[in-house]
Amino acid sequence: MDVPITSDIVLLSGNSHPELANLISARLGVKSGGCAVYHKTNRETMVEIGDSVRGKDIYIIQTGTKDCNNNIMELLIMAYACKTSSAKSVVAVIPYLPYSKQCKMRKRGCIVSKLLAKMMCNSGLTHIITMDLHQKEIQGFFDCPVDNLRASPFLLQYIQECIPDYRNSIIVARNPGSANKATSYAERLRLGIAVIHGEQKEAESDEVDGRYSPPTIPRSRTMDAGVGVPIHPAKEKPPINVVGDVGGRIAIMVDDLIDDVHSFVAAAEVLKERGAYKIYVLATHGLLSSDAPRLIEDSPIDEVVVTNTIPHELQKMQCHKIKTVDISIMLSEAIRRIHNKESMSYLFKNVTLED
Repeated sequence: MDVPITSDIVLLSGNSHPELANLISARLGVKSGGCAVYHKTNRETMVEIGDSVRGKDIYIIQTGTKDCNNNIMELLIMAYACKTSSAKSVVAVIPYLPYSKQCKMRKRGCIVSKLLAKMMCNSGLTHIITMDLHQKEIQGFFDCPVDNLRASPFLLQYIQECIPDYRNSIIVARNPGSANKATSYAERLRLGIAVIHGEQKEAESDEVDGRYSPPTIPRSRTMDAGVGVPIHPAKEKPPINVVGDVGGRIAIMVDDLIDDVHSFVAAAEVLKERGAYKIYVLATHGLLSSDAPRLIEDSPIDEVVVTNTIPHELQKMQCHKIKTVDISIMLSEAIRRIHNKESMSYLFKNVTLED
């Protein structure tokens, strides 16, 4: 990628993913700006920008990791420091947006991703570049433009080039909620689809959100509900089951995030019982928290393929089944196009909303 080095672009990065920041700066041919982000003895976050940012376009590369609260504070303080130093624009490159799963109202809770969006916009960010949001509607929480890039082209390429006999594969949705994503992959690869139903772990749509209907008012031609509000029947999931034939096939589970792997391991065991002879798990973001590497190593899963939106080098040393796909070229191309005021349509070409 040939990118002219201009003096009005500055790349800054926090402590969340320095390797990805180096890859992006190398692809752009732009040296990272001098920025020190550290913690004082009382754990306060300190930011010192060594280079002038006045009148320049600033791109801050900061992703979400297991230490997401510090990642967020570093980003907010860096953005505000650039804003108060008269930067022309401040663009945040956040490959994995923290708190993106908390995007629905729960009982006596709140929509945390909406709060985070307000904080980011108020800190001085003028544009957000992210990848595979948990729900694409999260873009509406921001008062600035959001480019939600897709990692599916890289994962599709991995399937076609690195999985032997992928034509004998079947795309598996780990739960009915991820059926749209699985269908999109299956249509692009001209493969079949299977859906796992009755998963032990509750899906987000099954969680109680505390919003019940008000008491009914008896009136004519209506059913008499008796005294008080009818009791809301509890949901009872059926035993775990696979809808679709996976016998003698390569099962490929696709999702946007792998954090707690217990549900993936349980699904893999069921697929193995149903005759799948190889099992792959593909996801954009690989948090792989807690003892995930050990569980994957001891499970029937043959490979877990994630992108480098989140650093996971330590987990790869603990489990040889974890593979990485580099997506820095898409992030660097997005930065180049935004800086040169070019269309972003090419990066979304032939990518549907279900991805």
